[in-house]
Amino acid sequence: MDTTPQEQEQQHQQEELLRRIRSQVPPRMPPPSGDGSAIGPIVLIVLALLFVMAFISMSSSGGNFSLVHQVPEGHVGVYWRGGALMKTITDPGFHLMMPLITKFEPIQVTLQTDLVRDIPCGTKGGVMISFDKVEVVNRLRKDYVYDTLLNYGVHYDKTWIYDKIHHEINQFCSAHSLQQVYIDMFDQIDDKMKEAIQRDCTQYAPGIEIIGVRVTKPNIPSNIKRNFELMEEERTKALIAIEKQKVAEKEAETQKKIALSQAEKNAQVSLILMEQKLMEKDSSKRQEAIENDMFVAREKAQTDANFYRVVKEAEANRLKLTPEFLELKFIEAIANNTKIFFGDKVPNMIMDQRLLGNFLNGGETTVNNLKLTLQFAKPALEICLLFLFVVPRPSWYMLNGTLNINEILH
Repeated sequence: MDTTPQEQEQQHQQEELLRRIRSQVPPRMPPPSGDGSAIGPIVLIVLALLFVMAFISMSSSGGNFSLVHQVPEGHVGVYWRGGALMKTITDPGFHLMMPLITKFEPIQVTLQTDLVRDIPCGTKGGVMISFDKVEVVNRLRKDYVYDTLLNYGVHYDKTWIYDKIHHEINQFCSAHSLQQVYIDMFDQIDDKMKEAIQRDCTQYAPGIEIIGVRVTKPNIPSNIKRNFELMEEERTKALIAIEKQKVAEKEAETQKKIALSQAEKNAQVSLILMEQKLMEKDSSKRQEAIENDMFVAREKAQTDANFYRVVKEAEANRLKLTPEFLELKFIEAIANNTKIFFGDKVPNMIMDQRLLGNFLNGGETTVNNLKLTLQFAKPALEICLLFLFVVPRPSWYMLNGTLNINEILH
């Protein structure tokens, strides 16, 4: 037969007590030879051992006829004398009490789980269901042990746990439909039971602390259960369809976002390329403007330089090209001619009116000047000077730098 940890602990304590008693008994002396007077002490020792064993056995069995009793760990000892609850509360361990007068009972003050089974109830629609079990984790506070036992007795949990669970379950079922009890609000039953029990315990039995309530799924009629299963299947199919629709919508939205992102990217790239081309055009335009400005400035500077050169040349020529200088150049040009033609007429001649005018106006002075000028010319030109004195109105003709003497003579 299996023994509980409490019984094993009690047996261990009994063995320890027996060892202590044996250690206090003096060693047995060998009986004197031929004398039977030593039998008496041996009998007394045996009887004492038997009495102690019976005493410990009665104490460990929880009876009220023993002088020594034990309070297990996690409990406190509560006593009644003459049927009246005493205020004495003892801690775990061995304690003494008066047999037959004082009654002892260990009360658990640690966490304990009360299991309530087979709770029938009717829903708002009149369907009878039942809960197989409801587990209530609770604890009795040590400071309230006396007040709780004084008001509700040793079996206080029957009043505030077992009966209260039956009451609250029936109250909940009668206020809700089968759909709510079995499906919609089933996840709230645990908290509602805990709150309801704790609320009343706090008001009427403050020493009872409700830690938690666990309610199993109720048993419902098989035909209704099958309907719920079918409905759950349909709901599952609907949820699957909804989830598929959500997935399709998400995919479409994702594709839309991808397309928008791609379009935005292309637009940004196009904008960047356009800005780049505009910047290139603007840069080319500025470069051409700079080149044009440079060309205009260069042409203007060159034109100014040409104008300045022409002006300066004109000024120099005005100072340099005097009538005397021009006549000198004219005579030098005539002197450079290497051919003299004699004949009737030479066509296409050009006459220098200026030299002719100077000759007509100057007369002899002009001839003298011509003599001085042409004395360094070629000998062929001296023949022309001889005719100047006999020609009353001399005329000078030149064709391609050539002097025609025959025309002058006529």
